[in-house]
Amino acid sequence: MRKPFSRQGRLDCSAIDNVVLNVNCRHELIPILAGLRHVYSQPNLRNRILRLIAQDVNHNSRRDVGREGFDDWQILVLASVRLGCNFDYDELQDLAEQHRALREIMGVGQWDVKTSFNWRRIRNTLCLIKAETVDAITELVIGEGHRLCPEAAKKVRADSFVVETNIHYPTESSLIVDGMGKLLPLCAAISSELDISGWRQHEHLLRRMRNIAITISRVSAAKRAGYQKRLQGLYRRLLQRANKILARAKELVNQVSDREASIATLGKIADLLGYIKLTTQVCSTAQRRVINGETVPNDEKIFSIFETHTQLYRRGKQAEPNQFGRLVMVYEDGAGFISHHHLLPRDAQDADVVVEQTRVAQKCHKGRIEDASFDRGFYSPENERQLKSIIEHACLPKRAPGQFAEQVQTASVRFHQARRRHPGVESAIGALQFGNGLERSRDHTETGFERYISLAILGRNLHVLGKLLIQRQAPETAAAHSRRKPA
Repeated sequence: MRKPFSRQGRLDCSAIDNVVLNVNCRHELIPILAGLRHVYSQPNLRNRILRLIAQDVNHNSRRDVGREGFDDWQILVLASVRLGCNFDYDELQDLAEQHRALREIMGVGQWDVKTSFNWRRIRNTLCLIKAETVDAITELVIGEGHRLCPEAAKKVRADSFVVETNIHYPTESSLIVDGMGKLLPLCAAISSELDISGWRQHEHLLRRMRNIAITISRVSAAKRAGYQKRLQGLYRRLLQRANKILARAKELVNQVSDREASIATLGKIADLLGYIKLTTQVCSTAQRRVINGETVPNDEKIFSIFETHTQLYRRGKQAEPNQFGRLVMVYEDGAGFISHHHLLPRDAQDADVVVEQTRVAQKCHKGRIEDASFDRGFYSPENERQLKSIIEHACLPKRAPGQFAEQVQTASVRFHQARRRHPGVESAIGALQFGNGLERSRDHTETGFERYISLAILGRNLHVLGKLLIQRQAPETAAAHSRRKPA
């Protein structure tokens, strides 16, 4: 049983829109709570957001029966604070149980001891929300910000960065062992359920493969004379064992197809077929790269058995020459709101999506964008031509140094102003990475990865909204102070 929010006043806490916040505290939680308090005080905005949450949380269930769950408003607060402050679920649980202002914003009084904020309950509830729903909520929050600060919608600056997925450093040997670590227990479980022999030593087989992979990692790290030849011999042993197990696993699937199996067993077989396919692809890559000496393109590689959407990016950055994750493009407006973001497809680069996403950003801004700045990675002659038809002034530097120097000499004052403003988007990206958890996703699966990014963007925008409100109401306080210059 759920409700949008509690309409019954409590003696042990203030009304949500009257909660007093300590604006002399510099913690990032204060602006987020101020933004949430403002959202609650706008009934039309609040109700539209809560209806979006209700559609996801009770998509296939009734709201008027069953045990009492979190209110829709409490779900919004928890979702916003989680990555708005870059908390893990344990920190979020502790604050939900102990932080007085946060509990009052959720409508939970000091005498309320029955409401459980166990981290598993929080996690399971937040995972019901779709990334598309979070994006729709973010759009409503940005719309409220643009209502308060209309000039912010006229200028944007855009850039992209890599959000790393939750994986270990991928090598073919470790990925083969990962695949076998899932495949062998599934084979043992299926054979046990259907009384098929041949998988009693699955733990021993996995242990032997792990030993070979450990030896490969040590030889590769030492790089002594002739190590490449020794690596080839070790990989041959690993691939020989892996291919033998894969053949036996396929034979097991064929045996099961001739028998009647329960739904649970059929689910395990479907999982087994998936891991067979992925592990076979990794073995093929290892054979081509290590044994045959071929150069394998990135789009033919798998960088994680579990996070198959991961891509390798080499962006020429000295601190992180190799990044495993996904590219995210963000648009920051004049007030600091991340007014639009886009998760690039695995095989796409900046220049492939800038025109399409600028059209989307212009639509989100209701056609009010007049100036937009980008960096050289987005440039192509066709992109330059099309961007001019979308916005009044697009600052898009040319890639070639000679052409860029010529462009600078003949550029307008408006172009130079946009170029000076543009580096500020790096500050927004840094805030997203280190303040909102977008340096590395902690959630799993591609669906969880997309939701994680959307929640971080929502938390950042509520922080900006709260900062804007505090600066207007109490400009001399610590929470209102910011070194950020407007775009």
